[in-house]
Amino acid sequence: MIKKILLLGSGELGKEFVIACKRYGHYVVAVDHYPNAPAMQVADESVVIDMLDAEALDALVDRVKPEIIVPEIEAIRTEQFYAYEANGIQVVPSAKAANFTMNRKAIRDLSAVSLGIRTAPYRYATTLEELKNGVAHTGIPCVIKPLMSSSGKGQSVIRSEADIDAAWDYAMEGSRGDLKEVIVEGFVDFEYEITLLTVTQKDGPTLFCPPIGHRQERGDYQESWQPMPMNPLFLEEAKSMAAQVTKALGGAGLWGVEFFITAEGPIFSELSPRPHDTGMVTLGGTQNFSEFELHARSVLGLNIPSIQLLRNGASAVVLARHEKQGGVGYQGLDEAARVEHSDFRIFGKTSCRPFRRMGVALAFGSEPVEILVERAKQVAALITVT
Repeated sequence: MIKKILLLGSGELGKEFVIACKRYGHYVVAVDHYPNAPAMQVADESVVIDMLDAEALDALVDRVKPEIIVPEIEAIRTEQFYAYEANGIQVVPSAKAANFTMNRKAIRDLSAVSLGIRTAPYRYATTLEELKNGVAHTGIPCVIKPLMSSSGKGQSVIRSEADIDAAWDYAMEGSRGDLKEVIVEGFVDFEYEITLLTVTQKDGPTLFCPPIGHRQERGDYQESWQPMPMNPLFLEEAKSMAAQVTKALGGAGLWGVEFFITAEGPIFSELSPRPHDTGMVTLGGTQNFSEFELHARSVLGLNIPSIQLLRNGASAVVLARHEKQGGVGYQGLDEAARVEHSDFRIFGKTSCRPFRRMGVALAFGSEPVEILVERAKQVAALITVT
């Protein structure tokens, strides 16, 4: 039976999810707040609405009558999902999961307070004065993040009291939706970070992809690699934490669960109930299923017997350097295509701004991941956004 899927948010991750769903024979309606977003370019239908407008969202769901709703971004009136789910629509992974994970406050309190999972010390702030109190509690240095944001927007590190005012302003600018609140986190002395892609199934065990390492700048990932070499005991502990959180939230789908790995073990950082940007490394054939195929199979109720690592891989982002509305082009694609054991994806975004992610370079093979990261960066450097 062909299912109608309503995709809320149509960025590059949504685009690859649509491609996976189309390959399995289903119908996708892609939604975003602007026309010709990446996922819209491959979907069956596209709709432009403000997803923070509850009435507009209700009207869209009533008109489209989807069997499945898949949120891809944070700026959605997610409290409406409970009513959709009560009316028999499958919300991915679940209405509870979508609501909790779209807001850092809900997911942090669930993890740290309800489940007792190890996290960094934290406080919340809705005013500049509360932020100053939060910094006094967590200590300096500390990290400030909007409760609702994505791709590192609004995130910064406070290294002295002189940074507090600017950090507050930056967080407010980067906050998505109408929620103006931040979380202040104590700085974690970690050795490296990982994303543990976790798959929950309707009828099958929870599965884990080999861990993905990544490097960030400005709160956004720059390179990722798979697998991340790490202590097997720490990996098992991270899997246990991820299984606890995803079970508490419920539903079927792929989750991007982030951890800081310290000398003492993993510390839970964040969780996204959908494919993760660092997981684009799986587009290079590192696994028997990419993260997008895993998400599609889980959402559609198709069994996933196992996840297997086929080869090592790395990814590096292709960034814009200038601001341009419309008429975005690329140079160097032919040169990039000449690099052995590599590939790239152009997202198809119609506008750009400094540091906006416009594509991703991939490298793969049997070499150590450090070599593959350098190859991916080489390919990315050959591509210029014009």
